Amino acid sequence: QVQLVESGGGLVQPGGSLRLSCAASGFTFSAYYMSWVRQAPGKGLEWVSSIYSGGKNTYYADFVKGRFTISRDNAKNTLYLQMNSLKSEDTAVYYCVRKEGGGYDYWGQGTQVTVSS
Repeated sequence: QVQLVESGGGLVQPGGSLRLSCAASGFTFSAYYMSWVRQAPGKGLEWVSSIYSGGKNTYYADFVKGRFTISRDNAKNTLYLQMNSLKSEDTAVYYCVRKEGGGYDYWGQGTQVTVSS
């Protein structure tokens, strides 16, 4: 079955960095467009970034452009999100999601990122 397992979250000070990983299994990872979506406390889901199956085309929400970098290693079936210059407003649960058709069909369990001094 399809599984997406995130890791790498934690507590970091403002201005710090974290690298999230998402280990995928149960499907042909290299064939799918993948994304990161987050949910801050008390708020709705917010799209963060996406990457095409081959990894060359990437897209970012304006609020993370220049600070976050999405990437993937199709040989390792792993999606990444490098987050630099973190701000308190980046505090959220971050989800790795698979895109199918017009929506997201599989989600990971999420990893908590807390940015606080």
